[in-house]
Amino acid sequence: MALYEHMFLARQDIAPQQVDELLNIYKGVIETYGGKVGRVENWGLRPLAYRIRKNRKAYYVLVNIDAPATAIAEVERQMRINEDILRYMTIRVEKHEKEKSAMFSRLDRNGHIGHDEKHPRSPSRQREDVIEGVE
Repeated sequence: MALYEHMFLARQDIAPQQVDELLNIYKGVIETYGGKVGRVENWGLRPLAYRIRKNRKAYYVLVNIDAPATAIAEVERQMRINEDILRYMTIRVEKHEKEKSAMFSRLDRNGHIGHDEKHPRSPSRQREDVIEGVE
């Protein structure tokens, strides 16, 4: 079996629970074909670089998969049919990364992109308004 990284974008107007349901459906397909699903990263609702089918935002989900090519072909076929999936991409990799992806590690507690501990934010510049002649 080969190792894959699979990412899909789901429409912005579905609930987060529906994104989890979609993920469970595709996990079931992969396991039916004898594959295994590894790490799953749900990046949440994020803005798109450009509009896709009138959507400005999408739910991003990254999945590590260890499965035969037939399982990947079936998952991609079902994603092509599903109206809730805006885009998907599957890449074959030599090995899965053990740590979090670069994008996921930069998400702060609120789900917004921020700086991680290795790259702290610069202190905000203090601005002093000087008004002359007013006491």
